[in-house]
Amino acid sequence: MKASELRELTAEQLTAKLGELKEELFNLRFQLEIKQLENPHKITDVKHDIARVMTVLREKNA
Repeated sequence: MKASELRELTAEQLTAKLGELKEELFNLRFQLEIKQLENPHKITDVKHDIARVMTVLREKNA
């Protein structure tokens, strides 16, 4: 997900997206522990998406 796409969303939508991404990260970590995760790089991608959402939220609140 690109930051430009995130900037088009409202603060409420960004907060919802952040919740979804955190839940996805939890599920990916769980899959990693039980050896069912096929692509471990997906965890890194989700972490980067969380950081992007948090950055855009911070920009909107400032």
